[in-house]
Amino acid sequence: MNVSAKRLCEKPTLRPADPRFSSGPCKKHPGWNLSSLSVGNLGRSHRASIPKSRLQEAISHSAELLNLPDDWQLAIVPASDTGAFELALWSMLGKCGVDVFVWESFSSDWADDIQNQLKIEDLNIYQANYGDLPDLSQTKIDRDIVFVYNGTTSGVRVPNLDWISPNQKSLVFCDATSAVFAMELDYKKLDVVTWSWQKVLGSEGGFGMLALSPKAIERLESYQPSRPLPKIFRITKNGKITQSVFKGATLNTPSMLALEDLHSALKWAESIGGLSALIERCNNNFKAVDSWVRQTEWIDWLPNRTETLSTTSMCLKIISKEFLILSEEQQKIAIGLMCRWLEEEDVAYDIAAYRSAPIGFRVWGGATIESSDLDKLMPWLDWVYARWLNEELNAGEAL
Repeated sequence: MNVSAKRLCEKPTLRPADPRFSSGPCKKHPGWNLSSLSVGNLGRSHRASIPKSRLQEAISHSAELLNLPDDWQLAIVPASDTGAFELALWSMLGKCGVDVFVWESFSSDWADDIQNQLKIEDLNIYQANYGDLPDLSQTKIDRDIVFVYNGTTSGVRVPNLDWISPNQKSLVFCDATSAVFAMELDYKKLDVVTWSWQKVLGSEGGFGMLALSPKAIERLESYQPSRPLPKIFRITKNGKITQSVFKGATLNTPSMLALEDLHSALKWAESIGGLSALIERCNNNFKAVDSWVRQTEWIDWLPNRTETLSTTSMCLKIISKEFLILSEEQQKIAIGLMCRWLEEEDVAYDIAAYRSAPIGFRVWGGATIESSDLDKLMPWLDWVYARWLNEELNAGEAL
């Protein structure tokens, strides 16, 4: 290794100020305090004028922070990003062929739903293994495109949207839950964009955001799929978009407390400089981890190409021969042990890789994370690895 085994075995003296590096729900923004949330609308109907105005304000504020085009529509919908994206797929797919690009668990879920639940027959699924991107050049301008902007469970993001034609005739569906507020999105290339409150802004789970281009609105108003749609997926009536949904009239009852938490996150985001500042914080967090990865021999990025490295969902794999010779079950045990030690030290919570992803670590680097905390976390990863390695070698000698 680039540092001595003795140094690796020394327990670090500095701990992150906050050990919450979960990829969802994510850490609250700096300065967050439950007592600072407005509670005047708790216990009131979300349809009353003042509570409804707070819903509308959250929509407007989100759109402004993201520089969403003026002719786009934005709504709060149920069931987090999953609900928002499912609403879009179920409501709009089927008019033409569909190309789905898969390289991690959630894009795989969307492909499975489109194939086995929606039963779209004219369907192409372009798939790559964890760590890679599929061949994005296989898109066609007359076919709907479905993809995730940033693979939350693989750490692989699209580097840009150059692969989408500026003359795209069909719709482009983008699950952007761990990219929104962290990466620049070219809305000219997109038609449906979804995210949740709980990711980069660190607000509460259970609520999704659905952003639609004029072309997506036109699809909703001109195409009605033959399949039945549940109430929480219906945003049209008599062939017209239900405008009230985009003005704070939610499809089901929202949590007014969670709404105030979102307002707190949006206010914080604006106070630090808006979208550019949020992106800069994510980039700085990535740099803190990348610097350590580059000088540490036992660890590497799960993504195989530098330009596809995520700045939010940072996925790492152990590449030492001592770890790679283990069975998959033994590797899971080893990662679990290291994560348990980190949690016992109040250094890092919930940083094991996603359950269906390759075995390793996943460290969140969204805007609410402090890069100084990531700087302090890295020596602890060295320490738990060295501790595990020493125990593994000692156990081998005992045999």
